[in-house]
Amino acid sequence: MKVELSSLPSKIVCVGRNYADHAKELGNEVPQAPLLFLKAPSAIIASGESIVIPQQSDQVEHEGELAVVIGRDCRNIADDEDPFRYVLGFTCLNDVTARDIQKEDGQFARAKSFDTFCPIGPHIETDLDVTDVRVTTTVNGEVRQDSSTSHMVFPVAYLIRYISRQMTLKAGDVIATGTPAGVSKLDTGDVCEVTIDGIGTLTNTVRIREVVDDG
Repeated sequence: MKVELSSLPSKIVCVGRNYADHAKELGNEVPQAPLLFLKAPSAIIASGESIVIPQQSDQVEHEGELAVVIGRDCRNIADDEDPFRYVLGFTCLNDVTARDIQKEDGQFARAKSFDTFCPIGPHIETDLDVTDVRVTTTVNGEVRQDSSTSHMVFPVAYLIRYISRQMTLKAGDVIATGTPAGVSKLDTGDVCEVTIDGIGTLTNTVRIREVVDDG
């Protein structure tokens, strides 16, 4: 069943370096435990809206990902408990990143939280086995990322349990489960599409933020 994201989540919990090939392409080691960071909910846009490149960055990149949408509050999910009972469904997410700012800051918050840097959609699929689904990202029709959730370092069920033991997950919260190799720069006029089998395609165009002269 397909449903819509009805309101902004209280938080977007992202998982870094959850595909070994992506960690390698950025020169990073695979983490021993899930590497978590938060992305601002104000960055969310829908399929069909524009990703806006800010003036502060010269290297904005796409990161296509499977996203988990939490359906009811949960905390400290036990090992013998099914974590998917707390899940509303799954959708596509583009963890857009200002890579130059990420390197400059040495952490993720600013680089990943500019307005429009979290396209999500096109809808939430409530009935999907996500242990082995294909995730692809294209730019202007050219495939840049092509992998499967089966290649995750930490699978979805593990991530939900792990995150619930660090913080309460509220209904509507989103978990971005990590991106595979193949991230690349976005330029104005590009059309970026994230497709996940069983869900659909998240489509966004790219434009540069206009400078407003207050003077």
